[in-house]
Amino acid sequence: MITGESLVTWSELDERVDQAAGRLAVGTAPGDRVALVLGNTVDFAVAYFAVLRAGLVAVPLNPGYTPDELTFALTDCGAVRVIAEDPTLGRLGLSAGVAVPVASLRSGERAAPHPAAADDLAVLLYTSGTSGRPKGAMLTHRALAANHDQLARIEPPVLCGDDVVLLAIPFFHAYGLNTGLGAIAHHGACGVLVDRFDPEATLALIEKHQVTTVVGVPSMYAAWSLAPSVREALSTVRTAVCGAAPFEPADAARFTAATGRTVLIGYGLTEAAPVLTTTAVSDREKVGSIGRPLPGVSLLLRTADGAVLWRDGDVAAESSDELDLDLDLEVSGGTDPGEIVVRGDNLFSGYWPDGQDGPDADGWWGTGDIAYADADGDLVLVDRIGELILVNGFNVYPAEIERVLGSHPGVAEAAVIAIPDGSTGQAPYAYVVPALDPPPTAAELQVYCAGQLARFKLPTGIELVPELPHSAIGKVRKGALR
Repeated sequence: MITGESLVTWSELDERVDQAAGRLAVGTAPGDRVALVLGNTVDFAVAYFAVLRAGLVAVPLNPGYTPDELTFALTDCGAVRVIAEDPTLGRLGLSAGVAVPVASLRSGERAAPHPAAADDLAVLLYTSGTSGRPKGAMLTHRALAANHDQLARIEPPVLCGDDVVLLAIPFFHAYGLNTGLGAIAHHGACGVLVDRFDPEATLALIEKHQVTTVVGVPSMYAAWSLAPSVREALSTVRTAVCGAAPFEPADAARFTAATGRTVLIGYGLTEAAPVLTTTAVSDREKVGSIGRPLPGVSLLLRTADGAVLWRDGDVAAESSDELDLDLDLEVSGGTDPGEIVVRGDNLFSGYWPDGQDGPDADGWWGTGDIAYADADGDLVLVDRIGELILVNGFNVYPAEIERVLGSHPGVAEAAVIAIPDGSTGQAPYAYVVPALDPPPTAAELQVYCAGQLARFKLPTGIELVPELPHSAIGKVRKGALR
């Protein structure tokens, strides 16, 4: 594991984890929650694996949260320990028994760790949601390990023990935590830890350490595609993986043109630990698709009234009695959009504390995301059910309007939400970040949209803003816009 100028071997990390696990076992009981408020550092890795080894529950939290946001999560999960740097602990004003300075994990009284079983809770990850307070998704040791096993069944392999992996995705996010940090531990690979993403600095790290695999998000690849040195810097990269948010086709094309490399696209959710589908199991060159389900993940597309539009082959191999499906259902010209419904050992156990809204009795869970299967049987993500706008009963997907606005040369970024409308029930409303000076007018953008969208899909208002609110992994926080 590499961070800055330091190199930590797995054996050295294992020794530090043992010390920290014994320290955390003092005064705690099996299943107690321990919050981690740390960046992408070796200290995070030590603390995280120590919490799991001690039979406790890790609660990774964003160090960039405000004290109010941190206090909510700490109170909600009932954290008995909070591991952080001194300045963060000082901001929170925690009692001496709860506050654990990260440096203190290396010394002090120790006790025998509490053994953990596969079905015990391992991690609570707070999901941002689109509105209201976040909820803690409960992931067991089995769920975390299952996602590694599912990904490992892909041929050719996406990751192996010989890889050097750039880890620039925050570890408090499921993608950075399990697909990043957890994956290098699973394979015994080498991780190059990056706490703050900077395009030129990370390209220099990739070149210096001969990185072979990149775990990234769309904004990273978009930024790299504009760097003059990108082709040479990425010359050692064998696999580039993108997830957590949609990768715009224009950005993907620019990256491929600049580097000669395509990017594997993945789709997942915190509640799935997190990967569900990837182009690594379908067409690795296809742009705009999220691929097909991982081996061991079953997936359906379902209408609002429960009718099944499409299903993955893994489902077809199961008993059809439970689902009452037409076994001859095939994708020819593609399907209508439907909700993605999944089943697999990687799914969460519901939301903290009582498992509410988890998988049903048969193991199926509706993701709230809408997709369709194209003519090849590859999935294309459309939008979230909660984002759907109903205009006089007609479905309007914000992502469609956002794509049209984003194709205008004067638009850097766009976000569309629903607003109440007295005549149609709801209506689309757009926020646009200009890319030009002077910026396009709202009227100009309305005319542009009118040439590509049906009338009922047109935004009733377009507001120019200097920037949009984003999460730590680059998603637009539409709840803040509302």
